[in-house]
Amino acid sequence: MLTPRIIFTCSAFWVSLLPDIAGKQPVATPAPVAEPETIKAMDMIISEAIRNERIPGAVIWLEQKARFYHQSYGNRNIVPAPKPMEKDTIFDAASLTKVVATTTCIMILMERGKLKLNDPVGKHIREFSVPTKTGITIHHLLTHTSGLPPILPREPAWSGYATGIKLATTLEARAKPGEKYRYSDVNFILLGEIVRRLSGKSLKQFAKEEVFEPLGMQNTGFVLHPSAYLRAAPTTRENGVLLQGVVHDPSARAMGGIAGHAGMFTTAPDLARFCRMVTGGGALGKVRILSAVTVKKMASIQTLPARHKVKRGLGWDIETPFSSSKTPPPNHSFGHTGWTGGSIWIHPASGSFLILLSNRNHPFERRSIRSLREQLGAAVGKSLGLRK
Repeated sequence: MLTPRIIFTCSAFWVSLLPDIAGKQPVATPAPVAEPETIKAMDMIISEAIRNERIPGAVIWLEQKARFYHQSYGNRNIVPAPKPMEKDTIFDAASLTKVVATTTCIMILMERGKLKLNDPVGKHIREFSVPTKTGITIHHLLTHTSGLPPILPREPAWSGYATGIKLATTLEARAKPGEKYRYSDVNFILLGEIVRRLSGKSLKQFAKEEVFEPLGMQNTGFVLHPSAYLRAAPTTRENGVLLQGVVHDPSARAMGGIAGHAGMFTTAPDLARFCRMVTGGGALGKVRILSAVTVKKMASIQTLPARHKVKRGLGWDIETPFSSSKTPPPNHSFGHTGWTGGSIWIHPASGSFLILLSNRNHPFERRSIRSLREQLGAAVGKSLGLRK
């Protein structure tokens, strides 16, 4: 567990990290990443979003190197009764699953020689190897350029992990591999299954053993234990029942809560440990998850600018309509968003990252919070000298 030392600066505070369970050594306290005015601006942006009922509540974590600001806002629950948001609230991470769990696991297997990015998907999922899809590679799945449709069919109703994988493998591509960018959950459902087949373990178990436990992410994983349900931020109602501690995404729920595109639950402190590993070039203290070369490759532009208007890394978003923040190369930032209201944005050059977790779709689906993410990104970017 982290032992915090609280540093007060006007109405906001920074916390300087002491040695942690990953064996990180004490470091000199650097200059603050932002002035108190920046923290005040973020507080105002989130408070206004809550007043305008764009979100019921949120948790943020802003960090640069050994200093961070961590705050909760509003309510975790509105129904059946209001309950305040807590800093350690557990959130349904939705598509953050794609980068924190699935992409990381795929890259671990790549480093161990189990796969190559240019491998045809059919090499590892035999039933996918049909003439119309032989050109689709793991790289295409990671960059959302496979041509596969965005989601699994929901009608007729289905259930079971094996059924979900069968549906994913039988879907036909709608474009040639590499021809178009189309964000697709199906890509990552297939990647999650590749992790299972190559490791001999479910994505849930492999991610736990190789990523979450080594990084000390004690509140992160798939299929939340019922004892933790009340700590979770609920999402919408399904057939009159409030989803709390149960994954929101219909396909992931039908697959038993374990899927490559969604299903992970997490907290802001846990995500901060993961982001600290990324800004640390694949290591958190003495614990190394990936090589620095691999992390750099994940965060570099992998889509062809001449063909695609978007910029994607391996799993990660660099510049697309989903992007929370945009910074110019070579010091560009990258991140990812989640349907339920979460986002991560990382700026490697300054060792900074911003985590936003919200319960946007509680107790009903609201409009996109893209503008909220952009406002927060602009406020932080300005403090880093990236925005005017």
